[in-house]
Amino acid sequence: MRYMASYDFMETMRNTNQWLGATAKAMASYPMFAMAPNPTMNWLAAWGEVAERSYSRMVVKPDWNIDVFTCDDGKDHLVEVNKVIERPFGDLIHFNVTGRAPAARKVLLVAPMSGHYATLLRSTVKSLIRDCEVYVTDWHNARDIPVSEGKFDVEDYTLYLVDFMRELGPETNVIAVCQPAPLTLAATAYLAEEDPKAQPRTLTLIGGPIDPDANPTEVTDFGRRVTMGQLEQSMIQRVGFKYAGVGRRVYPGLLQLTSFMSMNAEKHSKAFFDQIISVAQGDARDHDKHNKFYDEYLAVMDMPAEFYLSTVERVFKNREIAKNVFTVQGKQVDIGKITDVAVKTVEGGKDDISAPGQCVAALDLCTGLPESKKASYIEDGAGHYGIFAGRSWRDNIRPLVLEFIDANAPKAKPSKKSAA
Repeated sequence: MRYMASYDFMETMRNTNQWLGATAKAMASYPMFAMAPNPTMNWLAAWGEVAERSYSRMVVKPDWNIDVFTCDDGKDHLVEVNKVIERPFGDLIHFNVTGRAPAARKVLLVAPMSGHYATLLRSTVKSLIRDCEVYVTDWHNARDIPVSEGKFDVEDYTLYLVDFMRELGPETNVIAVCQPAPLTLAATAYLAEEDPKAQPRTLTLIGGPIDPDANPTEVTDFGRRVTMGQLEQSMIQRVGFKYAGVGRRVYPGLLQLTSFMSMNAEKHSKAFFDQIISVAQGDARDHDKHNKFYDEYLAVMDMPAEFYLSTVERVFKNREIAKNVFTVQGKQVDIGKITDVAVKTVEGGKDDISAPGQCVAALDLCTGLPESKKASYIEDGAGHYGIFAGRSWRDNIRPLVLEFIDANAPKAKPSKKSAA
């Protein structure tokens, strides 16, 4: 019960701060105060607006906001988000551009389960829709999953990916971003041995900790500084009575967010102070740069405790992927069994989360893959976020990924007429 009390206490604090923000905004905006303008009231209203918006976003799953897309025909086409596979812990969704012929490239974008929703990849999806049929792993918030649905750890995650790849077929091009890179590599190796015909055509791993010790960072080295017992005692709580997952053991999103914010506390504090000034001066907008970023950044989800703990223990502490000793349901997954899937790694020169060297380690593990099917790229000057979103992704990395996909696509056979 004490862990449920901790969970509910955090949610109570969040709810209280949201209420205080709404109250301050309403009180300071009372028409009577306009009779004698007072800068203090403007500041109070501005603080209330920023506080209410910030704390309310922490429990709301953001929308994809990809409703319309302009295609090469110059017309706007509606975009439908369809569920291809529905599972308790995550769905496989498809962004269907209505009225457009299916794109030649089929892409499965594997989103991280690391505290944020799959919508963190919104800009990545938008950039790929133009040229690809895009599918995304849409992971669910653990607080909304009843205890009766059972556990979900790294092995379950891997098997989910296996099923998603089987559903999409061998013409699929998989792109794994950050945290899921090691498990996506393992899922591909699992298929290579169990169901070779279901393997994807290409696998692109972006900024993932395949071998955390190749170039340790403060984030990837975290597991070495604490024992699993300490981690479980300090990080794991049970979902409170407000949600459908009451009683489920989770790593709370609010706790994860606190860790995120504390790493760059000064930067975030300044950003919020500047936003309060902008609101007070009437310069802020609903979709300005600050709100666009923090509406997504503050929206966090709980992770199943089994997934969080097994990730730390097996991927980071024991380095099972890096040592090629990862097992699924008691069976070892041999990454060397990958012989047909082209593999490319992408890293950021200034990535302080998964530093250069951690992801490219995947290529050394693919001992059964010819060098002609291996590729790697480092984007100089790009941080972790920049290698899958922003200018570095749009201008440099995305074209290279599409080029890699095309280079490994089946060559069109010449017709009999052209041969003659």
